[in-house]
Amino acid sequence: MNEKLLKKVEGKELKLFVYATIAVLFCAAFLLGTPREIFDGMMAIFFLREPLMTDYFVLAGYGAAFFNAALILVYVTFLVQKVNLPFTGMTMAVMFINVCYGFWGKNLITMIPILLGSFLYSRLNRTLWNRSIYIGLFGVCLGPILTEMMYALPFSFPVKLILTILLGVLIGLILTPLSAHTASMHMGYNLFNVGFSAGILAFVIVCVMRSFGMEPQGALVWMEGVHPGIAAGAYAYFGLTFLYGLWLNGWNIKGFWKITRHPGRAVTDFVLMDGPGATLMNMSAVGILGETYILLIGGDLSGPAQGAVLMAFGFAAFGAHLKNFTPVLCGVFLSTFFTQYEADTPGIQVAALFAVGLSPIAGQFGPLAGIAAGMLHAAVVMCTSSLYGGLNLYNNGFAAGWVAIILIPLIESFMHQFKTRRKTKGK
Repeated sequence: MNEKLLKKVEGKELKLFVYATIAVLFCAAFLLGTPREIFDGMMAIFFLREPLMTDYFVLAGYGAAFFNAALILVYVTFLVQKVNLPFTGMTMAVMFINVCYGFWGKNLITMIPILLGSFLYSRLNRTLWNRSIYIGLFGVCLGPILTEMMYALPFSFPVKLILTILLGVLIGLILTPLSAHTASMHMGYNLFNVGFSAGILAFVIVCVMRSFGMEPQGALVWMEGVHPGIAAGAYAYFGLTFLYGLWLNGWNIKGFWKITRHPGRAVTDFVLMDGPGATLMNMSAVGILGETYILLIGGDLSGPAQGAVLMAFGFAAFGAHLKNFTPVLCGVFLSTFFTQYEADTPGIQVAALFAVGLSPIAGQFGPLAGIAAGMLHAAVVMCTSSLYGGLNLYNNGFAAGWVAIILIPLIESFMHQFKTRRKTKGK
């Protein structure tokens, strides 16, 4: 019976998992909010300003936040299947980072113009959209710029709407070629490449806005405390994910440990390298680590924090695992003993989880390098958001890019000198 069932799901393992996740998010929405509360909350999400960090648990309520995340995952899943993309590690990463921001700063309305620009880019270059749609799906992180423009432009509503849509299309057009160039700057040691390119583009756009007297302001809307139902639900979800992966792997846990042999430098797709079963077990372990970290430091399971846990969960299919993520996570935590920030400072809580983007540094150069990357990331990320008024949701991706650009040449230089000295002494 087990073998027959395995054959039936073969090739569809991750697709079924995503469908199940959609169902879980919708169920959570209606368990945490009434239909009326969800409707009112969705109206707030669609039509209010959403600079970094706007916690939808506070702005719209728990039910609406989960409903918004579910809608976004439905939309992303539809697009992925529409262009016939396989359910690989990168697909998991792009899906769950969009779920992440479904809890704080992203909605369907602001996603569509940017994705339209990505589609238009593929048509102008006479290529299939599946070659650039990943960048488009990551690039919707600049959605808050569109919301800000609707409020800031001094024109009538129809004119503002047209100009905002055109800006979204332009963003989608620019991000694809820009992201191709920025990847070489950090050499794959920042898993959030589009976050880095989006930060550069956001900085330029905001500079233009400021030249016309439009000054975007970042925000901090943050839910304090821990909702026990959400915490318990998250652990149950991660636990079931592990069991599903273990079942797919023939109840063999060895594949889970094999994943840790990869440094994680982009592009490292665990689904293609080690299979969906081992990947799902790894995703579960990273999700549990992230959730537990927030609880142990006395943090808050706010929308941004819970979303960031799910983001790390997704990137555990595309470069991150316990061995390379733990050092950078520890690096962010250790930094709080030497700086003015506490471990439970909202920005530091999120930074610790988003430090997963720098996991390849620990994977390639060892835990000490990972700790250094985490400590530097904690400092840089607290400054970068002001460059673009909180209008780039992937602020951590932008900061991680600079950390990698600074650290990698230093690490490689010192390692080269160390190896040269050892060879000289050996002679």
